[in-house]
Amino acid sequence: RSQMAREITAGRIQSDRRILKPSTLLQAGEVLRISTPGIGPMGPPPPCPPILYEDDRLVVVNKPPGLLVHPAGDRWEWGIIGLVRDQCPGKRIELAHRLDRDTSGVLVLTKDGEANGFLKDQLRHRKADLKKEYLAIVHGHPTWAEITVEAPISERKDSAVRVRRGVVPDGLYAKTHFTIRRKLDQHSLVHCLLHTGRTHQIRVHLHHTGYPILGDLLYGQPDQTFLDWMEHRNVRDRTGQPDNAYFQAVRKAVGFPRQALHAWRMQIPHPDGEIIQLEAPLPSDLQAVLDGSPPKWPEPEKNEVK
Repeated sequence: RSQMAREITAGRIQSDRRILKPSTLLQAGEVLRISTPGIGPMGPPPPCPPILYEDDRLVVVNKPPGLLVHPAGDRWEWGIIGLVRDQCPGKRIELAHRLDRDTSGVLVLTKDGEANGFLKDQLRHRKADLKKEYLAIVHGHPTWAEITVEAPISERKDSAVRVRRGVVPDGLYAKTHFTIRRKLDQHSLVHCLLHTGRTHQIRVHLHHTGYPILGDLLYGQPDQTFLDWMEHRNVRDRTGQPDNAYFQAVRKAVGFPRQALHAWRMQIPHPDGEIIQLEAPLPSDLQAVLDGSPPKWPEPEKNEVK
């Protein structure tokens, strides 16, 4: 409240009708424009992701890497759910499942509450008609051509990173089948078939086999790498520019701008009864790895340190 009051006084929160004070009572139909860094967006929304499938009850998009499925955290960012809601006015758009920020591929949203409840139940109980396939690029060349990993997953009590999961004896049952599709000079392309749906399951299980995903800051790296990245990703040098020396060190540690994981194919039962097949083509950054091209690293974040 105090921060918002300061922003109103500074004129960074404006009404379409009058000059605002922190004590102003808003009127029905009044429109506010908020341009406060970290509270409101600092630019126009990104384009809505490409639509892979749409009917009266579902809309399926090809999620790009780097875009949240919904706003989260302490800094305002665009989320896919808001972009799709703008594309489908009058519909009750909700997520049927989630993908990590850096994971690309098939993302299913629903247009009504009944469809949302139906699909979430299918996903929660892993019904026979549901199938999820991913593609991942891992460090090195696995010694196995294919392997089924059945290893329980839960929070890591011995990790300084709160969001890190791991294989622990008292964790939740988890099963993933991996198949090598192609071996590159230093990496391998792996097909991943999920039999359960635990948080970070593919990332945890591949790390457990000894072949973590290329570019993954959370798995395959020491805790301190992730903690340093979170603490220093917006650090500035003496000129006020991003600390490129640190950014380069993180690049060297992880080898790729994001975790090289893609939600490739998904088979789901439609709320109206039929079975539908969904597929998202491999994005250009991962295809470039397969083609032997060097990764294109983004510039360090330019926004002000909070």
